[in-house]
Amino acid sequence: MLLNGIAIDDTFAEAFNMRATRIIITALNLKWAYHAANAMTGFATSVIGCGVEAGIERELSADETPDGRAGISVLMFAMGSKVLMQQLETRMGQCILTCPTAAAFAGIDAEDQISLGKHLRYFGDGYQTSKLISGKRYWRIPVMDGEFLVQETTGMVRAIGGGNFLILATSQTAALNAAEVAIEAMKQVPNVIMPFPGGVVRSGSKVGSKYPKMFASTNDAFCPTLKGLVKTELSDEIESVMEIVIDGLNFEDIALSMKVGIKAICSLGVSSGVKRISAGNYGGKLGPHHFKLHEILK
Repeated sequence: MLLNGIAIDDTFAEAFNMRATRIIITALNLKWAYHAANAMTGFATSVIGCGVEAGIERELSADETPDGRAGISVLMFAMGSKVLMQQLETRMGQCILTCPTAAAFAGIDAEDQISLGKHLRYFGDGYQTSKLISGKRYWRIPVMDGEFLVQETTGMVRAIGGGNFLILATSQTAALNAAEVAIEAMKQVPNVIMPFPGGVVRSGSKVGSKYPKMFASTNDAFCPTLKGLVKTELSDEIESVMEIVIDGLNFEDIALSMKVGIKAICSLGVSSGVKRISAGNYGGKLGPHHFKLHEILK
């Protein structure tokens, strides 16, 4: 398949099951909502080393938030419910409770509920108060700038992690420029995040390693400097590869985000330096969700 002269490999991205939640963070203004959200999603790029993958989904206007203030929607993903709950509580305490003027609310209504402020309320040292509004409990915790308002719980749902595609280009600059164009387009798709720095990862991995203690290692087949040393997936003209990884609440939104991102890249044409679009998979052994590039783009 060719799109505007750029080859689309006949392959698939392999993704796996995760658990996810959404948190709505509000503050005096967007500046401080972003401070809280950026802190909360820091060091949350990959479950390989971070335990959780998190990112900002989108900005929220005042009429979209429970307290009528500007806000940010944050999505968090983990391999299991226990890890997700631990990470959420830790990040709430260290990043949202501490942030001036910030408040936090549930962003998903689901049968499975996990703690948002249920345990954090004890920081109030007995001076915390609660109120039940429309069947939902909120906590007011006294802090030095006034009060921290937080909903007691938020919903947890089944989700998908690891959707991805690879950008193969003639230079590092060309690959990164294409990735940036894709990310800007993909940010418009709801229910997904691209958790790596700027939405892009240069250190794509494969399962396993020559070192027994490593369960993931560099994707040597796509490393330009290893051409001639390994069984490479790269032609002579490819000098840089960037990967975009997507986590989402459902299959359809991940597929849509991939489609939007790839089409944005292909709109640049081959003169951009991008020659191919591929995807990372492990022969279908890692996860049950297969995003076939040709099917997504039809």
